[in-house]
Amino acid sequence: MNIVVTGGTGFVGRALCASLSDSGHHIVILTRNAGAVLRVLGTNMTAVEWNGRDRGTWEESLEGADAVINLAGEPIAAGRWTKERKQFIVESRVNATQLLARAIPPASSRPRVFISASGVGYYGTSPDGRFDERDGPGSDFFADLCRSWEGAALAAQSHNTRVICLRIGMVLDREGGALAKMVPPFRAFVGGPIAPGSQWVSWIHQADLTGLIEWVLAHERIAGPVNAVAPGTVTMKEFCKLLGAALKRPSWLPVSEFALRLAFGELASFMTTGQQVIPKVALDNGYQFRYPQLEFALQSLFAGHRV
Repeated sequence: MNIVVTGGTGFVGRALCASLSDSGHHIVILTRNAGAVLRVLGTNMTAVEWNGRDRGTWEESLEGADAVINLAGEPIAAGRWTKERKQFIVESRVNATQLLARAIPPASSRPRVFISASGVGYYGTSPDGRFDERDGPGSDFFADLCRSWEGAALAAQSHNTRVICLRIGMVLDREGGALAKMVPPFRAFVGGPIAPGSQWVSWIHQADLTGLIEWVLAHERIAGPVNAVAPGTVTMKEFCKLLGAALKRPSWLPVSEFALRLAFGELASFMTTGQQVIPKVALDNGYQFRYPQLEFALQSLFAGHRV
């Protein structure tokens, strides 16, 4: 397949593009920095300049593309949620998605599938709810963001192009994301759960996120929202207990909500509440998770690595 990818140099995008390329697909990465693509991913992929805001010659890359995968967006937890940062988070996702979605219908040979990232934050936070793709959105900032993000993607939907909105949970990988930030305190013997510890964590191993994306590319009956999470959701307390075990470290020092609010502002409420999300579409349609349970997912990441 000829596949166009945004966000290809992010930690999710790097793994995905490498896997797709290894499978024989031709990858075109829309990027603000073509040099970074060559350094990070090598010369076997094509880099096309775009800024995520304006129309341009990058639209020519959509002609004849079989699929577009949109992973563009500023990292959610890269810093404190100030008013300005929240606006930047929204614009980096919604505007880029609108730009792509509007460019797809005019193409003379339209992509058959548009896969666009979203998040499990779509459902809002809940201490005891269980959510699958049939449930509606929550009412907080992250839920509003995901609803706008998905709405922008659905503008590309037609009888020629199916749209999939991947509602992604915490992606587990040593090299990036939330897990990479959680590991150093454990290595220093001061790791522990984010208070209160009873909140749900909906997670997915990097290998399964890549596998799920490749799976929906190949399954033409899949469209609409798809929860990109493992079936084995756990509480934060259990997550940190298993992380400590994988790192051969204790999980004993809780992180208070007060400390989180100092560091992250409004984002702290999302981190201390969470939600339990079920991958109903994936399970009902036969996707086989490599790592359905957290214990084995963490062992696969840290077994044999120096702690």
